Amino acid sequence: RGHKVYRYAAVQSDVPERSVQKIPAEATEDAPGWPEHWPRPVRLLFKPEPIQTVALLPDHPPRNFTWRGVRHIVKRADGPERVFGEWWKRDRELSAVRDYFRVENENGERFWIFRSGDGEHTETGSLEWFMHGFFA
Repeated sequence: RGHKVYRYAAVQSDVPERSVQKIPAEATEDAPGWPEHWPRPVRLLFKPEPIQTVALLPDHPPRNFTWRGVRHIVKRADGPERVFGEWWKRDRELSAVRDYFRVENENGERFWIFRSGDGEHTETGSLEWFMHGFFA
């Protein structure tokens, strides 16, 4: 008892992990959709996980990356999609930047990864890379 049935719906937010919310399963959806010009993954990690990369900065995707001990060779990539922090909500996000890339490995698996920062200025982020989601 006490378990509720819910589903996820889109919420207007520039920060991907804040762009969904739980709503009752029977609710009529009157929410905005995700941007059509930049596809979103079917699965988003609850919290982005660090990855190790070999990449040319500032605007290139990685040539390869290692996530959870497995090395992936990047065969195709699209991006960057620059996502800014919601500075109007949180002061610490005033200069926050993420550059997202859709990448496909040698096995055809597709991932959504990002670099924290603009690739040149550490005040925009750590310049570290993260795994954030998966495409079907």
